[in-house]
Amino acid sequence: MIQALEGIKNAKRIYRDRAANYVLEHTELLPDLIHQVYEVSSPLHIKAAWVLELVCIANISIVTPYASSFVEQMHKISNESALRPVSKVCFFLSRHHFLTNKSGFFMEQKSVDQIIECNFDWLIEEHKVATQVFAMDTLELWGRKYPWVHEELKQILQKKTASGSRGYLAHARKLLKNL
Repeated sequence: MIQALEGIKNAKRIYRDRAANYVLEHTELLPDLIHQVYEVSSPLHIKAAWVLELVCIANISIVTPYASSFVEQMHKISNESALRPVSKVCFFLSRHHFLTNKSGFFMEQKSVDQIIECNFDWLIEEHKVATQVFAMDTLELWGRKYPWVHEELKQILQKKTASGSRGYLAHARKLLKNL
């Protein structure tokens, strides 16, 4: 796994795709990849987050058995370059939970609680727009099951619409229309 991550010379998609394809061909490496995402003292943790995002895009089903171990450590991430893909993976897992009842993938309540808490933190704290947009979308999904989430989300979005960036404001307005 380390060798695949070290092969990512820069953020160009070709390097990230190569590493993601390697993981897709060697799915037994997924626990190691997730572990690397949370090795925040390692420079490879950002690359691991990039790769995990691409693995989820390609085949979310192979990641779902590791959802709990992924979710329980999300709070460790503070680097914005890793936080955006982690928030996106969180959204993918949440969406998969709601859209694939036939697959039998359901998150444990502890994981759901951690997702909701982490995403509210990402939304309230100062983070880049992409992270906050994925947090909004994730919370919107969970609000369908837990109405209090929609209420809290609505309050936060209404408060922050005065100071957010254009991207933040556009997405917040879109969500507020549907809440």
